[in-house]
Amino acid sequence: MPEFDIPATTPDAMPIRIWVMPHSRVTQKDDVHTRLAIALGCTPQTLPLTRDVHGRPRLGVPYMDYDLNWSHSGDLLLLALGKRVRLGIDVEKLRDQPRALDLARRFFHPSEADQLQRSGNITRDFFRFWCAKEAILKAHGRGIAFGLNRVIFTLETPEETPHLLECDTALGQPDDWNLHLWRPCADYFAMLAWRQHTGH
Repeated sequence: MPEFDIPATTPDAMPIRIWVMPHSRVTQKDDVHTRLAIALGCTPQTLPLTRDVHGRPRLGVPYMDYDLNWSHSGDLLLLALGKRVRLGIDVEKLRDQPRALDLARRFFHPSEADQLQRSGNITRDFFRFWCAKEAILKAHGRGIAFGLNRVIFTLETPEETPHLLECDTALGQPDDWNLHLWRPCADYFAMLAWRQHTGH
């Protein structure tokens, strides 16, 4: 089971630990609880993991300085754990999406749909947008119900990671956010989004 750290690059924050695991609907809860318990030095039975009113996972006393998030798609489950950060993670298996441009016109910001229309690979870039948006919105705590069009990215950068241009004021400022896009497998995109956070 691969695991690795991503430097948090925020004051007083520890590196963010990422686990990449096979996804099983039957064992997902046990897999997540076991990895977290080992990392935090407790048992799965005593792990104080709950969900808030919006369904976002949270850790209770004595781990309230930590934040976590997980995502699954296809055969992969990704889990992230960080301290003194607010984080969100998303993974997407690349698959044929013939309605990608229609979905972007309906749910994304118009400038993003325009970028997709100019793209040489609409399916790939649709999922780059989607991963970036969902990771930030999961970190915020409301998920895509908050509105995919309330975070605006550009793909027209030298890096593969999309650049956050604008976001709703409830999310802070674009420069508050750190983003890391990678491919955990050849046919997947994964995105980690995080910002400094000092408490729940």
